[in-house]
Amino acid sequence: MVGLKIGISGGGIGGFSAAIALRKAGHKVEVFERAPAFNRVGADINLTPNAVFALDQLGVGEYLRKTAARPTFRISRDGVSGEETSRLPMSAAAEEKYGAPQLTIHRADLLNALQDQLPKETVHSGMATSDVELNDSGATLVFEDGSRRDFDLVIGADGIHSAVRTALFGADDPKFTGIVSYRAVFPRSKAPKSGESDAFTKWWGEVPEKQIVTFPLTLGEEIFVFATTPQQGWTEEGWTLPGDVEELRAEYSNFHPDARALLDACESVTKSALHVREPMEVWSKGRATILGDAAHPMVPFMAQGACMAIEDAVILSRALNGVEAQGVEAALARYEAARKPRTAQVQANSLANDWLKKGGNADWVYGYDAWSVALG
Repeated sequence: MVGLKIGISGGGIGGFSAAIALRKAGHKVEVFERAPAFNRVGADINLTPNAVFALDQLGVGEYLRKTAARPTFRISRDGVSGEETSRLPMSAAAEEKYGAPQLTIHRADLLNALQDQLPKETVHSGMATSDVELNDSGATLVFEDGSRRDFDLVIGADGIHSAVRTALFGADDPKFTGIVSYRAVFPRSKAPKSGESDAFTKWWGEVPEKQIVTFPLTLGEEIFVFATTPQQGWTEEGWTLPGDVEELRAEYSNFHPDARALLDACESVTKSALHVREPMEVWSKGRATILGDAAHPMVPFMAQGACMAIEDAVILSRALNGVEAQGVEAALARYEAARKPRTAQVQANSLANDWLKKGGNADWVYGYDAWSVALG
């Protein structure tokens, strides 16, 4: 087997994971990222055991553990009363049960770990995709600067605003969920003494749209805060904006004092609108496909957005293992058949936002092994 020539639009978590996995399967891969440089943007990534297990097989697990935190428990609390409603052991217990722990890490550290697995000449920054052209021999990536590159297969890993998705299936607008989110990071030294700084804790509000989530970052030296609340409409320009700390605190004024103390420790915050799309019937067309948020954007209430992209990357590489050009479309069909039911279920459960609120079985999420699950 000579190996396919594959072009990936999007140098994020899904794109880099796919590039590593596909190279391990013997294919020639190039990644094209629209950003002119890879900066330290974004605050956090919550990698649950299903994703960490997948990443371990990609060779990045040891690197991640050098900077990540390992939450001790996944705890649910009633936001108003403070009552604990569920507690799931993580860390060593998760590693024993699922083969990998939960890791919470800065997004940039994960991206650096993934990119370091790829030869520098395979990653191209400042290359924004404008179109995809399909033909009998493959697909062509067309870039905004007018340049073109031909491949046996094109993969869109370019996020919720995916240019590849638009090129293949036409333009559509993500739906605003009616929920806005706040994100902040503060030093652990400022955390309230009564809190459980080593745990992943979710404080559930009086409506499903309202919550506060906290967990450790940077080997436990920092605390990340993610909070959501209902909002009518989103009229601001842009999707992520500087937020107002006093507005954040006011939104949760009815929460338990321990939860409010976490917000008191925040010095600055960003504010974002949460958007989703309905599950798609088809992800592939000709010799082009999509993965991650390009295919199945979801609200972050189960912390599975990045995890699903990593799983997609592994399953796609397995479907294409040993495949030559004439077999690409059949391989993409196997990839979709393996992934669409699971991602649709996670999308729906994320939007419902009641998973593990009062306990329950996490195995169907955390115990998924992308490296061995059956392909159609």
